[in-house]
Parts: sequence; structure tokens; C-alpha cells
Amino acid sequence: MTDAASSPSDETAQNAALQKAVIVGMQPGQAVHVLQEAARFASLLSAPLVVAHVDVTRFVTYEDPDGYVHSAPIDLNIEAGAAEFEEVQAAAAAELDGKGLTWTARQLVGDPALAIKQLANKIDAQLIVVGTRKRGLGESIREFFTGSVAARLAHRQHRSVLVVPLEESVPDDQQDIWTE
Repeated sequence: MTDAASSPSDETAQNAALQKAVIVGMQPGQAVHVLQEAARFASLLSAPLVVAHVDVTRFVTYEDPDGYVHSAPIDLNIEAGAAEFEEVQAAAAAELDGKGLTWTARQLVGDPALAIKQLANKIDAQLIVVGTRKRGLGESIREFFTGSVAARLAHRQHRSVLVVPLEESVPDDQQDIWTE
């Protein structure tokens, strides 16, 4: 079940149906075990699952009083976020369909931590699940400027945040976590 595009009244009704859900932040190509852990916790909590993808190529321009968010692209290539969302939806459907779990996919815009926090507030989420970042120089630079989404979520709202490792763990005898 997905709700890629919705009107303000549709979103309000969907939010009401998703009260106390588990939210999982997903990106294209993300390790499937992050989604599996989120689904496991949603099942344990008897809660729906919201698969959230944040389009960082768009920003929030304003929000209506009923909570409907209007956005604009940072770049003229506005199709990038739509393609990423379709990829996330397809990966979620492949993993979740037929498992007896109520789930939906949401496209959010802007800063990932703030967008997920806002969604969590709207649906009074029980838990937020995110994956750790990939190791590498590019990700290290991005995190230096923007900070860790998991850390920002943990410090800027009251819900529990489950951080699931994306890759194999770093050996204890390795001095540097990011070797690039």
C-alpha cells in the first residue's frame, strides 16, 4: 500500500490511520536489513509501517494549516527525487508485500532529520528506524556539514530512534572507522 501523491484531505485521513506507526527512513540502494528490522518492530508493536524517503533536492516553501506541505526544487532536475522514491517504493514492495503488514510509502522533502521528525509528530510515531551511513570520504564530508541524521533525530525529538548498521562492522583493532 502506498500513497505517493495525495491531496491535503487525503493526507489528513492517511495520517489518522497511521497513528502510532513505526517510521523507517530509506534511500535507494540501502541495505534491506534496515527495512527488515523496521518491519520486525512494526509487527512486534502491532503498528503500521511508514517507509519514508526524503527528497533532499527539494525544500519546503510553506505548510498549510492542515499540515499539507508545499515544496519547490533546489535544482531544475526535479525528476531525480521522483525516480529515487519509485526505487524505494519498489524495494519496499518487494520486501513487504505478502507479509501481512500494513505499510505505506511517503515522499518527504528537505532536511532528512527535520522531515522525519515532522512526520513522526503528525502520526505520533512509536519508533523511528534509520540506517547508519556508508563509510567513505564523500559521506564523511556530507556528515561534517549536515551532521548525522540519527544523532540529530535522537537529540531533537522525544521518540526512540533505532540505528541499524548498514555494513559489516569495523573490526575492533582497526583504528580509523572511515579509511578513505
